[in-house]
Parts: sequence; structure tokens; C-alpha cells
Amino acid sequence: MPVRYTRSPLILALMAATALAGCEVGPNYHRPPVTTPTQFKEADGWTPAAPADGVDRGDWWSMFNDAELNTLEQKVAVSNQNLAAAEAAYRQARALVAEDRAALFPTVDLTGSANGSGSHQTIAAIPAGQPGGPTTAQTVGVTTHNYQATIGATWAPDVWGKIRRTIEGAKANAQASAADIANAKLSAQSELATDYFQLRLADGEKALLTATLQGYQKSLDITQNKYKAGVAAKSDVLQAETTLDNAKASLIDLDVQRTANEHAIAVLTGQPPADLTIAPIPGWTPQIPTTPEAVPSQLLQRRPDIAASERLAANASAQIGVQVAGYYPDINLTASYGFASSALSTLLKSSSSLWSAGANATQLVFDAGATHARVSGAKAGYDQAVAQYRQTVLTAFQQVEDALSADRVYQNEITPRTSASQAADQAEQIFMNQYRAGQVDYTSVVTAEATALSARQTLLTLQVQRMTNEVSLIEALGGGWTTGQLPKD
Repeated sequence: MPVRYTRSPLILALMAATALAGCEVGPNYHRPPVTTPTQFKEADGWTPAAPADGVDRGDWWSMFNDAELNTLEQKVAVSNQNLAAAEAAYRQARALVAEDRAALFPTVDLTGSANGSGSHQTIAAIPAGQPGGPTTAQTVGVTTHNYQATIGATWAPDVWGKIRRTIEGAKANAQASAADIANAKLSAQSELATDYFQLRLADGEKALLTATLQGYQKSLDITQNKYKAGVAAKSDVLQAETTLDNAKASLIDLDVQRTANEHAIAVLTGQPPADLTIAPIPGWTPQIPTTPEAVPSQLLQRRPDIAASERLAANASAQIGVQVAGYYPDINLTASYGFASSALSTLLKSSSSLWSAGANATQLVFDAGATHARVSGAKAGYDQAVAQYRQTVLTAFQQVEDALSADRVYQNEITPRTSASQAADQAEQIFMNQYRAGQVDYTSVVTAEATALSARQTLLTLQVQRMTNEVSLIEALGGGWTTGQLPKD
């Protein structure tokens, strides 16, 4: 019975802590409201096609029907070092969640000790058979032992929800890290696709210049023959040679652009540039996919950078509760049970047992406004995170609008550019025939050739620009990612 009354303060403290454990100080988080347009402005009057299955699966690059691109894109998620760093940051964030969650439970420790001490005592002895006779002194060594084994527990109950708010913030941070992985992956995949199309643009221009060089060589041959026949001036030959040599130089110069793109692709796929060679594809032509459907109301769930920013706002909200808990007392409970004995053989007997239990609470009385300042700082941090979240949303809408606008412009531009290139080719051939017949001078031929080459290059560049803009649009729409892919805990 005395034991019951001795333990009652601890039991009462446990009951009180349990009753208050559901309390969480600080604001409960709600997603900050943002203004969402009903439709994209630049999509007005434009009917998008339904997205391909590849977009929904996340392998959106398959829309371009390029086997080489498909192979390269698959390597990004496996070997890209920026993604490896982002994944490691996510694992670190998950570990912090586990560490914070552990604070909800008691810590238990087991201790044991063994001590020995000795002393010397002097004892007076009387020889036997000689009562009252002289005595002799005897020094005796005395050794004592002390053995102890104790198991103890310490628990700081989360009465005000400080630990739970900390866990809430850590989970939000981990989710933001997961979204960062998705964003880094999408960015790397988009960059690789853009670099790949620029490389193919260089290949296309090289093929175009190679074919043009053949025409220029024929023009030079015709001009030299006319010069030898005395019906053309030396200046015509020099002009033909200049045109041919300039085209040759331009062909060589394209290698700089192509190799730079090839090196960039190698790094994006996690390998040294020396280990990757992308061979030209004879007859490669741009293939423009249909534009994915764009719905503004879905953008908040499809952009990983928006999700990451929103999760950081959730973390900032939780930090307010963490700091508000500083206004309330800290409660700690301790308990221990063990054995102590001077003999090892009797250490674990009930007669050697001992226990202790206690509870304490500490209330901060004066800190010169430090707690208030921390709460104010946390609130300001939340306001900052909300502003950054809303700015991220605005930037996302801008990127989609830009891509849609460019897509519409490119679609409208492609028809007249195609007609212009065809007309320039015809004009080039007409002027060459007229020059052969002596009806025009060679300057007209040079001008027509330059115009035709420029028109072909412009058309090819425009076609590749449409492809790279499709990549930008897909990236702006999230690349098939959704917030449902975020980890739940």
C-alpha cells in the first residue's frame, strides 16, 4: 500500500500528459489560395489534341518517334548525377522524419556497475592462556564490493504538439525533396531532348549544305566553262568560287555546334563526353507531335516545382507551432528500476531491488521577448514561403502561355515558310538556266542561290524550333507528373 501512494504523483502526471497529448499549438495548415484562370489566354481559338499515352506515363519523349532519343532519355533517370544528388537529399529528409518521430517515444537505457574498495584495520590480540597479559596488535585488510544494475526511462510527452509539428514540417520537407527529384528529372530530360534536336538540326543543316555544295560546284563548273569559252567574265568565276568556299566553311563550322550538343547529352546521361558518339541519321526529318491538352486548373497538380514550393509553405506553417510551444511548460517524466548489492550472488534478489520515479515541469518566466521573436520570425518565414509559392504558380502559368503562343506562331508560320523555300528553289533554277542562256549576269545567280539556301535553312530551323517548343510546353505542363506521386509519409 505505501508503494501505491508513493507512485501516485507519477501516475497522475502520466494521466495528465496523456489527456493533453492531443493538443497541438500553432495554426493548422491549409493550402494557400492562388488565382487560377479558367483557360489559357494563348490557347484561345486553338484546339489541342489529347495527349499521347507516353505523356501520361511520363515517357513523353516517345511522342517524337525517335528510337535514339528514347534510348538516351532512359539513361537520364539512371545515371544523371544531379538526380543522384537530389535522391540523396530526399533520403536525408526521410531520415530526419524518422529522427523527429523517435522523439515521441521514451528513451530507455541500461546501466551496470561494479566497484570494489579496500581499507586496513588494526586489531589488538591477547595471547591465549595469559589473561591480563601483554597484548599484540594485528593489521587486517578489509575489502567491500558494490554491484548495481539499473534500467531507466526518460520521456518528454508531446503535450503541446511541438514534436508533432516538427514531424509535420519534416514530412513536408521530405515531400518537397521528392518533388525536387521529379523536377530535376523533368528538367534534365527536357534539356536532353532540346540538345538532341539541336544536334539533329546541325545534322540536317550539314545534309542541306552538302547537297547545296553539289549545286554550287556545278555552278562553278558552268561558269569556268563559260569563261574558257569567252562568254563569261573572270569575276563570275571568282564569285562562284567564293560562294562555294563560304558554303564549305559553313559546313565545317556546324561541327562546333554539333559536338557541343553531343557533349552536353553525354553529361546529362552520366557519362564522359569521350564515351558517347551519336551517329548522323541519313534522311532524318523533324516530326512534329500533336500538342498535349492544356487545362489551367490541373497545372497545380502537375508541376513538381509548384508541389515542392507548396510543401515548403506547409513546413513553414508547422514551424510556427514549433515556436509557439515555447510559451508552454516543458514536462519530463523519469523512472528507473534496478538492483544493488554488495555480493554478486545476491544482486538480482528482490531484497536488493530499488526504484525511483519522478516528474518535473519547467515554465519559462522571462526571456526578454526571445520566444515572441522566434514566433514572429516563423510567421514571417511562412509569409515568405506563401509568396514564393504564389510566384512559382505565376511563373508556371507564364511558361505555359509562352509555349502556347510560340506553338501557335510556329504553326501559322510553317506554311508561308514552306512556300517561300519552294519558290526560292524554283527561282534559283530559273536564274541558272537564264545564266546558261546568257540572259542574266552571274550576280543574279549568286543572289538566287543565297536566297534559296537561306530559305531552306530557315524552314529547317523553324521545324526544329517547333519540336523544341513542344518540349518546352510539355515541361511547362509537368511532363505527365502528378502530386499523387508524392510520398504520403
